[in-house]
Amino acid sequence: MKRLAGLSALALIITSTSGCGWIWGENGYFRDRGSDYLTARQTAPMQLPADVQAKRLDPLLPVPQQIRDSEAKGEYEVPRPQALAVSDNVSEFSLQNSGDSSWLVAQRVPAEVWPGARQFFEDGGFRIVDERPQTGEFSTDWQRFDALSSSMQSRLTGRVGGLDSNTETRVHVRLEPGVQRNTSEIFVVTAQRPAGSNAEVPFTERSVNKTLDAALLDELQASLTRGVEQGGSVSLLAGRDFDAPNRVALSQDGNGNPVLNLSTDFDRAWSGVGRSLRMADLRVDDINRTLGVYYVNLAEGPQRANEKPGLFKRMFGGSDDKEAIEARAERYQVRLTAVGDTVQVTVEKDINTVAPADVARRVLGMIQENLG
Repeated sequence: MKRLAGLSALALIITSTSGCGWIWGENGYFRDRGSDYLTARQTAPMQLPADVQAKRLDPLLPVPQQIRDSEAKGEYEVPRPQALAVSDNVSEFSLQNSGDSSWLVAQRVPAEVWPGARQFFEDGGFRIVDERPQTGEFSTDWQRFDALSSSMQSRLTGRVGGLDSNTETRVHVRLEPGVQRNTSEIFVVTAQRPAGSNAEVPFTERSVNKTLDAALLDELQASLTRGVEQGGSVSLLAGRDFDAPNRVALSQDGNGNPVLNLSTDFDRAWSGVGRSLRMADLRVDDINRTLGVYYVNLAEGPQRANEKPGLFKRMFGGSDDKEAIEARAERYQVRLTAVGDTVQVTVEKDINTVAPADVARRVLGMIQENLG
C-alpha cells in the first residue's frame, strides 16, 4: 500500500509539471529567485547609542557590483560561488590556547592517541612510572635534563630556560574526550625541583613552566603528525593498550552459563567492551554505565551516525518502519559486573532471564576476539 501511494504521488507530479506553472513558473513554489536582487534596496545603517563603541563590520553578503544600479531591469543570473581553497596538508592535530592554558586537540578518540603520545615521551628518554589508561593519564619519573635522549635535548635546548643538571623535571600527561565527537584534548603539565631533592612537588592545575609545557606540546604535535603521515590512519587496534585488560578468559558460571572474565578494573573493562562491540559491528541501541549494561540488537547492523533513508526509499517504502524492526528484533543485554579484582561480562535477555547459551557464547566470543 505504501509503495502504491509513493508511485501515485510521483506519477501525479510528473504529469502535472508538463502543463502547469504552479511549481516552476514565475509564481510557482520553486520559482527562480535570481532576479530578486533587482528589487533589493539599501537601508540606513543601524544607529547605536552615543556611549556605545562600535567596531566596523564589513558586509557579509555584499550586493554584486554589476547589479547595484537601481535602474537595472530584466532577468539576472546569480553567479556561482567561488570554490573554497582547501589545503591538503591540514593536520589532524592543532595547538589551542586560552588565557594561561594550552592544550593539543586531536581529531581522533583518546584510545587512538594514547599509543602515540606515550611513545613520544618514551622515545624522548622520559621514564613512565605511573600510568592509568582507564582515566587517560600517565606521569614520568623525576629526571635531569641530561638524562633525556640526545634528540630531545637538542630540540628543547634554546627554547626552554632552566633546564640543566641542577634541576629535575617530571611530566604529567592527560588525555580527555574533546568537546566535539571523536576528538581528544591532550594536556601536559610539568613539575620541577632542585636536583637530588626528595621533595614531593605536586603537579598543579596551572603550569609552573609555561615555556617547557608549550615546547613539549609543540614537539608532541609534530611527532603525532609525522606518525600519521608515515603510518597512515590509526585504527582501534592500535589503541588496544589504552583499555585492554591484562587477561581475558571465557568460562562458565556455576549454572553452566557462559561468562567472560576480564582481569582489569571496571573503567577499563567498560571502555574495552564498548570498543569491541564497535569492532564486531554489533548494533548498540543504548547504554547505561551506572548499571554496566550495553543494550544490543543482534538482528540489525551497527547504527551509523546521522544515518537516514534517501528520498526514494522514503517514498517507495524502501526503509523499514519501527514495527518491522521491532518484529524481528533480537534484543539482549551485555552486562558488566565487578567481582573483586576482575570484571565478569554476561549476556542476558533481560534482568531476570539469561540469554540462550549459544547466543551468549557467540556474543562473548566476538567481544573476546576484539579485546587485546
